[in-house]
Amino acid sequence: MGEELPSHAIRLPDNGYLDLAQLFDAKQRLYHLEIGFGAGEHLAALAARYPEIGYVGCEPFINGVAKLVSVIEQQQLQNVRIHADDARLLIEKLPAASIDKVYILFPDPWPKQRHHKRRIVSMQMLSMLARIQPSGGCLQLATDHVDYGAWMLEKLLAHPDYEWIAESQTDWINPPVDWVETRYQQKTMREGRIPLFIKARRR
Repeated sequence: MGEELPSHAIRLPDNGYLDLAQLFDAKQRLYHLEIGFGAGEHLAALAARYPEIGYVGCEPFINGVAKLVSVIEQQQLQNVRIHADDARLLIEKLPAASIDKVYILFPDPWPKQRHHKRRIVSMQMLSMLARIQPSGGCLQLATDHVDYGAWMLEKLLAHPDYEWIAESQTDWINPPVDWVETRYQQKTMREGRIPLFIKARRR
């Protein structure tokens, strides 16, 4: 991976914001962000399906980054860039209203109460994301942890910049139309845990 990653890695500028048009091919005018992409299955599948969209993935764990880089090389994906570090460092460098869709899928639930402050979905994170999303931008969350699902919804409903757009119970349990099922999700379902899907819109 040592030779391949630099060509896909994002170098954060010391000053100012990232130039996404320069980071990607000129054909990509829409940009999506996945925070914590794990092994990269979801991100790579969407990138292959929608070459006109530029995909930015954040993942601090090197094993996951290596797996995604391998898929990028095998499939010759030209529209994926990787930030192999804390997502917050990248978000601070993204231009305002630049990311049309954000995915946070099956993040660590940190189930013990004393660890709740480590949960990635928080009021602070929602404010950071609201800055980089335009009006009407989509935030897609998923979890297999009921308590974390309630936590996510509580934060969304309390945040002034996002609105929950579910209309019925099926919006909780049915994945989005462009959903890519991962091995983690398959394992979750085999173990009897039901994934929850929460979709919000930037006001």
